[in-house]
Amino acid sequence: MSGKDEYKNKKRFLYGESMGGAVALLVHKKDVHFWHGCVLVAPMCKISEKVKPHPLVITILTRVEDLIPTWKIVPTKDVIEVAFKDPLKRQEIRGNKLIYQEKPRLKTALELLRTSMSLEHTLSEVTIPFFVLHGEADTVTDPEVSKALYAQASSKDKTIKLYSGMWHGLTAGETDHNIDIVFGDIISWLDKRSSDDSTTTSTCSNTSATASRAGQGKATSSPVQQTCGWKTPRLHSAM
Repeated sequence: MSGKDEYKNKKRFLYGESMGGAVALLVHKKDVHFWHGCVLVAPMCKISEKVKPHPLVITILTRVEDLIPTWKIVPTKDVIEVAFKDPLKRQEIRGNKLIYQEKPRLKTALELLRTSMSLEHTLSEVTIPFFVLHGEADTVTDPEVSKALYAQASSKDKTIKLYSGMWHGLTAGETDHNIDIVFGDIISWLDKRSSDDSTTTSTCSNTSATASRAGQGKATSSPVQQTCGWKTPRLHSAM
């Protein structure tokens, strides 16, 4: 697509959610000069110490992965139950027959683990401008993962935003009000970096956004933790 004449001078951005965030960072590392920015929503680029398997467990599973690669024996929690906060959206997800809802197969789980652990040790090699978003109440990928990425990445232009009370599914599992906030923040970040005369070189932000109670449309306000960088007003503020 970017090779077509009408798009040659357009800026190129990566977007990834959860494990897709890890994939986006791997794509960036393949050609660090090709992409102009990256949006990472609750990325799984480092395994939280809270959920990382014991080394003995990993060793045992690794020894049998070629014998029983498709067995669904990896102990995991119900991701849908803990990822999608809004009950109605959670019900819709469960009714989608195209979404895999069983335990991960052994080989798949181990590859996810290896990819995340590999990224964990190379976070300092990330140089792409990025915007990482994470729900503070996320129990699927720990917000500490995004904090580690923000702290260790070598990117000169990097932004982190934490949303108080929100879960893992920031763009699909929250109330419509909260989803609008998240997409508004993403679009605002992209707009400032996609223009031809964009000169952004350094940005940092660590804030808590407005979060709605599950099943309710009215939002409750949460205080801003800390903000630095842009002098222009944020697109969304606590109400």
